[in-house]
Amino acid sequence: MMLKRLLTAAAVSSLALTACGGGGGGADTGAKSATSAAPTSTAAAVKGDGTLTIGTLLPQTGSLAFLGPPEFAGVDAAVKEINDAGGVLGKPVSKIDTDSGDTTTNIASQSVDKLLTQKADAIIGAASSSVSESVIDKITGAGVVQFSPANTSDKFTTINDNGLYFRTAPPDKLQGRVLGDLIVADGNDTVGILAMQDSYGSGLADQVTKTAEAAGASVVERVDYDPKAADFSADVAKIKAANPKAVVLIGFEESAKVVAELVKQGLTADKVKWYMVDGNMSNSNYLKMPKGTLAGVKGTIPGAAAPTDFRKKLLAINPKLTSYTYAAESYDATILIALAAEAAKDDSGRSIAAKLPEVSEGGEKCKTFKSCVDLLKTGKDIDYDGVSGPVEFNAAGDPSVATIGVYQYGENNEYDATKALEYRTGKIES
Repeated sequence: MMLKRLLTAAAVSSLALTACGGGGGGADTGAKSATSAAPTSTAAAVKGDGTLTIGTLLPQTGSLAFLGPPEFAGVDAAVKEINDAGGVLGKPVSKIDTDSGDTTTNIASQSVDKLLTQKADAIIGAASSSVSESVIDKITGAGVVQFSPANTSDKFTTINDNGLYFRTAPPDKLQGRVLGDLIVADGNDTVGILAMQDSYGSGLADQVTKTAEAAGASVVERVDYDPKAADFSADVAKIKAANPKAVVLIGFEESAKVVAELVKQGLTADKVKWYMVDGNMSNSNYLKMPKGTLAGVKGTIPGAAAPTDFRKKLLAINPKLTSYTYAAESYDATILIALAAEAAKDDSGRSIAAKLPEVSEGGEKCKTFKSCVDLLKTGKDIDYDGVSGPVEFNAAGDPSVATIGVYQYGENNEYDATKALEYRTGKIES
C-alpha cells in the first residue's frame, strides 16, 4: 500500500522516461511534509454524512472551455456506472457541476464556495493548473479531496495540500521530455519557444528547453508572453529574428492568434516545424483558418487514446463530442473516489484520501467499478486499472506511470483524436 504518501518527508519527483514503439494563482508551494500529508487526528475523526457528493470544477467558459465537454462526459459516464451498480455505501452518488472559468475571473472561487456549501466530499478539477493553484488552499483546507484530471504543472508534486490533492494527469516533466525528444529526433537543432506566462506554460517550456538542449539542440529564443495580450506581433518577431528550425507553441485558446501571427510573418508550418501541447491542440479556432495551415504540425497530449467502447459510452452521454482529451482521466478520477469511499466505509474527504493509494495498487486487479466494489465487499484488496492507464499513485499523489501520445494535424487543420503517431510511457517516482 502507498503508506509512503503519509510518511514521506519531502516528495520530490524524479522521472525516468522509456520510449515505447508504436503506438494549465496563489497557493502555498512549500514542499509536502509528513505533517502536511497526514490528516490530523482531529480531522481524521470527522465522518461523512453517508452520501458521497462529488463536485466538478471544470471549464464551461474561459480559455480551456474546449476541454470541458470530454471531462464532464467522463465524470457523467462514471457516475452513471457507479449508480447503476448500486451507488456508494448503499446510496446513489450525488453530483454537482460548476464552472471553473479561467484565471481572468473569480468564477472558480465562487464555484468552490458553492460546492463546499453543498457539502461536496471530493471536487474533480480544475483543468487549468493556475486555476487549481488559486483554490487548492480553500478546498483542501476544508478537508475536501481535490482531484484533477488535467493539471500538469510540476508545482503540484510538492504543493502543500494536507494529503488531499491527487491527479490522473502526469506532471509536465513527462510531457516536456517527450516533446523535447521529439523535436530533436525530427532533426531540429535550433528551437524557438512561445509560451504563455503562467505555471503551466513556463514550467512546460522549462522542461522542453532542458530536454532539447541535453539532446544537443539550442533554444535560440524563448518568449513567455501574456496570454491576455491583444497582439502577439512583437513576440513572434523575436522568434523570427532568431531563425529557428522549429517553433514550440505552449498555450491555450490564444494560440490561434499566435498561429495567425506566425503565418503573417512568414513562419508557416511548411517552412518551420511547429509543435503544440495538450493546452492548445483541440482548438476549434484552427478550423476557421485556410486548409493546410496546420498540416504536418505535431503535438503531445497526456494519456493513451480512448478505447472504442469508452468513446461510445461518452457519445451516449454527449453525442456532440469531437475531442476525448482528459475524458478517461476524468472518468478514472470519479471511479477511484467512489472506490476509496467504499474501501474506507466513509464518504468524508480525508477518509477518501487515505484510501485512494490503496485502491489503486497492490491488490487484485479489476477494471470496472462493479467488479472492484464486489471484491471490496468480500474483504479483498483491489488494484483498479483505469481507462487512462494503471493509475497507481506515488507519494506525491501523482500517477506513477503515464503515457504521452504524439499526434499530427492533417490538411483540415484537425488531428485524429483516436490515433497517435506513437505513444511514449514514463515512470514518475517520488
